[in-house]
Amino acid sequence: MPITRINEFQAKPDKATALRDFLRSVIARIIDAPGCRSCELLVQRDDGTRLAIIEVWDTVEAHQASVSRIPPGLLQQAQTLFAAPARGAYYDPVSEGAV
Repeated sequence: MPITRINEFQAKPDKATALRDFLRSVIARIIDAPGCRSCELLVQRDDGTRLAIIEVWDTVEAHQASVSRIPPGLLQQAQTLFAAPARGAYYDPVSEGAV
């Protein structure tokens, strides 16, 4: 059963475009990773500094392995763009009939 990863980011007010560009570059590196079913970047409608990435993976392990495709130096550079620490969590589909 696939898993969904939802990641949330908030850019510093003057870094929204730079963070969006960085996240696009990350997606370009992981979209063809083994086990990646889909990956989409979203921007909050009423606050352009808030972004989210919705990823669907075959397994949690496949997602975790994909992180190695992002050079550590690139991740360090991105830290200067964040207004708050990034947040992410894994979600399982809710089956029909589940309460």
